[in-house]
Amino acid sequence: MVDAYIVRAIIAIILLAINASIAGSFTIFRNVTFLVVGSAHAALAGAALAILLSINGFNMDPMVGAILFAIIVSLAASKAKEKTNIAIGIVFALSMSLAVIFISAIKEQAARVWGLLFGDLLLLTDQDIAVMVVVTVLVIILSFYFSREFLFISFDKEGARANGINVDLLDYLLLSIIAISTVVIMKGVGAILVYAMLVAPAAAANETARSIIQVFFISGIIALFSGLSGIAITIYFPIAAGAVASLIASLFYIIFALKK
Repeated sequence: MVDAYIVRAIIAIILLAINASIAGSFTIFRNVTFLVVGSAHAALAGAALAILLSINGFNMDPMVGAILFAIIVSLAASKAKEKTNIAIGIVFALSMSLAVIFISAIKEQAARVWGLLFGDLLLLTDQDIAVMVVVTVLVIILSFYFSREFLFISFDKEGARANGINVDLLDYLLLSIIAISTVVIMKGVGAILVYAMLVAPAAAANETARSIIQVFFISGIIALFSGLSGIAITIYFPIAAGAVASLIASLFYIIFALKK
């Protein structure tokens, strides 16, 4: 009989692969890979703040706080327009400063935040999976409904504006989806490795795919294979599944880039 924690880890990998396929591909198309790093570290501050508020009588799930702070980063990136990376960098520094302050205030509860920093696929709870499912379904619905607009503003923002598309609103929505997906993946592999699992599969797919649809498909397959391989290896060797998965995903990009 398969252990419950293995089942949860496999479900999480499937959800991670979906987010890597959708948000990861749009991250590459929109050329905002730094947003992933900024969102992940801003999420640490959001999670720490949520825990601090909970200690003081205002209940808030750390994941909710993490998502809210990640969305703030996406808003800054959207408003900055051509200076996106500078805005993300500044908000990233601000978020890390707040994270350190909040973590120092929650003391014995700080381990809950450090859990988001490193992540662990094999320690996910049923509540974690439930949150990941809800967020992933939201990402799928929004991405499917606005897929044409998202692709248009990613490749030709001025052309989209000329065609009457509300570029500012949709750009903010797209960046928010990327930020939210970052938090979902971060729950499984941690803030340190989230870049590899979200960006590397899509970057690898972009090196070999012949169409936009293929980028989405191949990136999802790479993320799924990397994640399941990480779990399989962890069963036999006492090493972190997320780290192995991220390593394999990164190797895919290196191999595909060298072959091109």
